Amino acid sequence: MTGISAEAAQVAQRLRDGMAGGVLSFPLTSFRDDGSLDLDAYRAYLADRIATAPGAVFPACGTGEFFSLDEGEYRAVVQATVELTDGRLPVIAGIGYGWAQAVRFARIAEDAGADAALVLPHYLVSAPQDGLVEQLRRIAGGTRLPLIAYQRGHVAFTAASLRRVAEIPSVIGLKDGHSDLDRLQRLTLAAPEDFLFFNGAATAEIQARAYTTVGVPAYSSAVHAFAPEIADACFTALRDGDHGTVDTLLRDFYVPFVELRDRVPGYAVSLVKAAARLRGLPVGPVRAPLTDPAPADLSDLEKVLDHGLSLVGAVRRPA
Repeated sequence: MTGISAEAAQVAQRLRDGMAGGVLSFPLTSFRDDGSLDLDAYRAYLADRIATAPGAVFPACGTGEFFSLDEGEYRAVVQATVELTDGRLPVIAGIGYGWAQAVRFARIAEDAGADAALVLPHYLVSAPQDGLVEQLRRIAGGTRLPLIAYQRGHVAFTAASLRRVAEIPSVIGLKDGHSDLDRLQRLTLAAPEDFLFFNGAATAEIQARAYTTVGVPAYSSAVHAFAPEIADACFTALRDGDHGTVDTLLRDFYVPFVELRDRVPGYAVSLVKAAARLRGLPVGPVRAPLTDPAPADLSDLEKVLDHGLSLVGAVRRPA
């Protein structure tokens, strides 16, 4: 890649290869009923995710409730992920808050053996473009890990700023959560040709075809956290241009799931975790300030999930 270190370029290539072959997995973090970290349960859950061959694994990010982990828990989760993947998949750990805290988490991830870090949007304040760029420079100066910037919420780069970001030797890509395709197209045109981009919209499959039109086919999948069969069927259909299958999955599973997700703030994580529990996966409850779904919503979720799983057999074609 242009302007980055050889080590970062190697990680970027592994990610590029992975993104071409599968969705990006953002695993849930397992907690006990009392809210404590259940590392054994996390290992069992993660092993099941890894077995489905995602393109890469992103532990302790938004879906993994990074914001509720202390540094010791964070280290344990990232280290367990590195051990279980055993070099078979890239491991990109979430880091965040202000740049000083992000560096602390990055160094923990680095010591634990992560391949790269995803820089989650900083805490609370809006900032000018110069500040967004400097934030990444400061983080890059404090860790050897390659970095992927994440624009969402109050973080949104201009094309001019992204050119500056791409000049930072360890920054290899951008995850987009805004779904502003006009802005995103400008960013892809401004960045070096080999700069990584991927779709990080909530329930990214809904917008995956639209993102592909501006040159961003790779995406993260929250659905993979609880139903890799559905996520993989959608990924395969998108890759193969099987629009009938994509339409069926979107219309009959993804749209109802998104409508349910949008009922309550925080359901983007807690509904995913509830769906995993419905499938018998050992993930436990969410931590405050998130709340688990209300009984009526849980009942609706079960119906949506059952129907989605039934669709996979109906739409998946023989290998």
